[in-house]
Amino acid sequence: MRQNSSTDIDTAVPEPSQASTPRAVDRWMLSLLQRGFGTAPVGFVLWDGTQSSPPDGPTAGRLLVKDRRTLVGLLLDPELNFGEAYSSGRLDVLGDLPSLLEQTYRAWEQEGRNRRPPRRFTLRRPNTLRRARENIHHHYDIGNDFYRLWLDEQMLYTCAYFPAPGESLERAQVAKMDHVCRKLRLRPGDKVVEAGCGWGALALHMARHYGVEVKAFNISTEQIRYGRGRARAEGLEGRVEFIEDDYRTIRGRFDAFVSVGMLEHVGREKYAELREVIGRCLRRDGGRGLLHFIGRDRVRSLNPWIRRRIFPGAYPPTLRETLEAILEPGGLSVIDVENLRLHYARTLEHWQERFEGAVEQVRAMFGEPFVRAWRLYLAGSQAAFATGWMQLFQVVFAHTGDNDVAWTRDHMYGAGS
Repeated sequence: MRQNSSTDIDTAVPEPSQASTPRAVDRWMLSLLQRGFGTAPVGFVLWDGTQSSPPDGPTAGRLLVKDRRTLVGLLLDPELNFGEAYSSGRLDVLGDLPSLLEQTYRAWEQEGRNRRPPRRFTLRRPNTLRRARENIHHHYDIGNDFYRLWLDEQMLYTCAYFPAPGESLERAQVAKMDHVCRKLRLRPGDKVVEAGCGWGALALHMARHYGVEVKAFNISTEQIRYGRGRARAEGLEGRVEFIEDDYRTIRGRFDAFVSVGMLEHVGREKYAELREVIGRCLRRDGGRGLLHFIGRDRVRSLNPWIRRRIFPGAYPPTLRETLEAILEPGGLSVIDVENLRLHYARTLEHWQERFEGAVEQVRAMFGEPFVRAWRLYLAGSQAAFATGWMQLFQVVFAHTGDNDVAWTRDHMYGAGS
C-alpha cells in the first residue's frame, strides 16, 4: 500500500509577510517555470500563496516554493535543484510524491523529452580505484543498521523477481537469485566469480543451493564484513570467499562470471577494463556470464542530483553501449536478454513502504534532510522504472563459438536444460 509521504495537496501555504511578498519579477519567473514543465500535471505555489496551474488537464499536485532562491534555482537547473531544495525543506510537494513524479515522467515521455540528447555539460571523472572506493563508501557504507530497516531479511539491494505481482519481497528476492542461477546453468562443483557482491546473499545462495564454489569481490567494507559473518554462521566459509577488493583485481579461471548491480557503477571510461577481466577469467569451453544492471533505452546521463547526493560516479548504460564496449570487442556472444524494469518498480514500492514505516528511526539516525533525500530517491526511482525512463537488463553471454549453451529456455522456467 503506497503511503503519502508528502504534504497534503490541501495544506495551507504560509501567510505572506511584507518581506516575503513576491514582486512582479517573481511572478514572471513563476510563469517561466510553469511553462518549462510542459504538459506535466504539476502546479506551483509561491511562499505567499500565489499559484499557477498546468496548461491542460487536471493537476496531480503542486510544488510549494518557499523562497526566491529556490525559485531561481528551479529555473536555472531544475534537474539538480529540485532535489537540493526538496531535501533541504525549501520545497514541498503538496500531493503524493511518487504519483506526481510518475505522472510527470509520463507527460515528459509523451513530449519526447526522453528522446532528446542531454543538454547538460557533464565533467566526467573516471572511476579510478581510489575514486571507486570513495563512491561505494558514500552509498553502501552508510551502515548496515540503516539498510536492515527497509531491505528484505537477506539484505538484497537489487531488483527482485516477482513470479506473481503479489509475491512478498522476501520470496521475490529468493526467486531473483534462483532466476540468476538458472540462467547461468550452475552445476555442482562449478567455480563462480561474483563482481560486486553486496551483502553476500547471492554468493551464499549459489553455494548452498547449487553446490558451487564462489569468490565474491566487493570494495564496501561494511558489506564484506556482513557477508563474512553470514558465511561463518551458516558454515559456508569453505565454499564462499568474500574478498574486499576491486573487480579489476580478479584472477583465475571460472565456469561462471556474474555481476548483479555493479555495471552501473563502473563508468563508461572503464568498460574496457571490465571487458579484459571477463575475458581472462571466464573459461572458454562452457563458461557462462551474466550482467544484471540498471540501464536506459537511450544514451543519457544519470540525474545530476542523484549523481551528486546518492550515487556518485554512476552511469546507466544502454544495451548498445554494453554490447559495443564490453561484450562484442571481447569475443562474447549474447545468449539471452531480459528486461525486468516492472519488477524493479514493484521492488521499489516495497522499499518505499518499509522506509516510511521506519522513518522515525531513520530520522533519529541521520536527520530530516537525509530522510527527505532518500524519500525522493526511492520515489523517483520507482517512477523512472514504472514509466520506462530506466530499464533493468539481464544479459547472459558466452564466448563466441562455444556450443555448450542451452538448447532451449526450459532451464529458466522448467525442468530441462
